[in-house]
Amino acid sequence: MLARRYLFSRNQKTVVNVISWISLIGITVSTMAMIVVLSVYNGIGELTQTLFNVFDSELVVKPAQGKTFHISDIGYDDLQNVSGVDQVSAIVEENALIRYGKSDVIVTLRGVDKNYGSASGIDTLVAEGSYLLKEDGVNYLLVGWTIMANLGVNSMSNIPMTVYIPKRGTTSVLSVDSAFAFPSGTFRIQEEIDKKYVIADIDFVRNLMSYESDEVTALAITLNDDADLEKVKALLQAKLGDGFTINDRYDQNPLYYKVFRSERLGVFLVLTLIVLIASLNLIASLSLLIINKRKDIHTLRTLGLSTPHIRKVFFTEGILIALVGVVSGLVLGAVICLLQQKYGIVKLGANAVVPAFPVAMRAIDFIATFLIVTVISTLIVLFTVRRAKIGMVVLLVVALALGSCSRKGIHMSKHRKSRRCNCPTFTQSDPPPQSSTVYYDEGGSV
Repeated sequence: MLARRYLFSRNQKTVVNVISWISLIGITVSTMAMIVVLSVYNGIGELTQTLFNVFDSELVVKPAQGKTFHISDIGYDDLQNVSGVDQVSAIVEENALIRYGKSDVIVTLRGVDKNYGSASGIDTLVAEGSYLLKEDGVNYLLVGWTIMANLGVNSMSNIPMTVYIPKRGTTSVLSVDSAFAFPSGTFRIQEEIDKKYVIADIDFVRNLMSYESDEVTALAITLNDDADLEKVKALLQAKLGDGFTINDRYDQNPLYYKVFRSERLGVFLVLTLIVLIASLNLIASLSLLIINKRKDIHTLRTLGLSTPHIRKVFFTEGILIALVGVVSGLVLGAVICLLQQKYGIVKLGANAVVPAFPVAMRAIDFIATFLIVTVISTLIVLFTVRRAKIGMVVLLVVALALGSCSRKGIHMSKHRKSRRCNCPTFTQSDPPPQSSTVYYDEGGSV
């Protein structure tokens, strides 16, 4: 009750109250910032992963040894019948050099079958032109955005692009096979992908590489929405045997996921440091409050309240500041994130994949933020209250009171022979009695 009155009192507008509210606002703002930054980071991470997922299928089958294998040797049609598997797409991938006019660039040429476009979703991410790889015997290429810019390609151009690939079984860079294909469009997904990949028809790449009609370098497998990834992976591994490796998205890009998790941890630690700095205001707030309420402390001691109980009052005051601050920060952070999700207040650049900063709120972030702020604030409050010289404050008040009565006794000695003063007398170690009577003689002595 006392702690709540100290915090929410409307009658007292002192410097101590102002500092208390500054402490509360500091905790609120730091908590809000923690929620907003973590939610934006989650949104960016999910967006990046979604873009990577266009090229990184849920499962990819590759030979454990060698570069290629024949799908007729593994029961290709049987893979479609494995529980949880939605589609299986054949892939032939090789490094190539593409020349357009006087410009050339080294790319990764990915030959895909007719299922790949719908299975991966890349047919919905075409920024210019259309998703077209082969029509009436004419081969087309779908080019990454950065590659298109470097080559100066126009999707409406009728000038063919020349594709060069080293001949199979040779080590000479001068021994190459070449073929022509027209640009059909460009995709814009993520910079690392846009500057690396060119999509082509699988038979076009097979012919360049002199592969057989059922020879592939990998199989891209997409799963049903309700499929258990680990269970399907285990079923496929048992069916294919040890001659093949089955990689999920984490296995395909382990460095990306490790870096993403490390960066997120680093952001969380930096924000925790900001919360710690903001919470340090509680030390000044509680210290000044204890000094400001020294008369209240004296009164409470006179009423028989012990030092631990007085400390508990100020401890509760500090915890109230922390709890009000952290709850307010969580609410404000959630409101800001919801507004960003619905209205896209903070925009990205004109050439960005999405128009506004993506936001993804997670319950674990709210729980972790609440616990971190509460624990830090509790430790600071506990340290401040335990270090406070509450007993010394009481003695100081008594000394001032005795001194005041002594001076009054000397002044009144001219009019009275003795002066009666009701001043409490007690020591720090013993609880004071309800009242004590002190007499002064004419010389002012007790």
